[in-house]
Amino acid sequence: MMDINEIFEYLPHRYPFLLVDRVDDIQLGTSITGYKNVSVNEMFFNGHFPGHPVMPGLLIIEAMAQLSGILAFKSKGKKPADGSIYYLGGTDKARFRRPVVPGDKLDLFSELTLDRRGILKFSCKAHVDGDLACTADISCAERML
Repeated sequence: MMDINEIFEYLPHRYPFLLVDRVDDIQLGTSITGYKNVSVNEMFFNGHFPGHPVMPGLLIIEAMAQLSGILAFKSKGKKPADGSIYYLGGTDKARFRRPVVPGDKLDLFSELTLDRRGILKFSCKAHVDGDLACTADISCAERML
């Protein structure tokens, strides 16, 4: 398990763009689970949508990508402080099944499916109360800072 202080060591993101609150389980080189507590205080709810707040789909994908980045860093034994970073390379097969709203706990899952020459691919899912909210295949590329 990783709390927010350890997550800070593995992700360069900070408020308001850090979208992983905790890592529950990590199997190095294989998979990771974590979550994001969705609060009405999130800045994006001011405009998405007034009177009917819904978490933007792009930010759900970003949360899954951040979780995948933690798996990549931990599996490679690296941290951003070492001068390495993972950039989002692309998304495929993104599907949104239900809205994510304030008060939801967004459970995140990522499975590493490819690791070749600095390119990593992940199969990701996000659930709320056991209901599938989003799926996507995400790729990232390792670069030196």
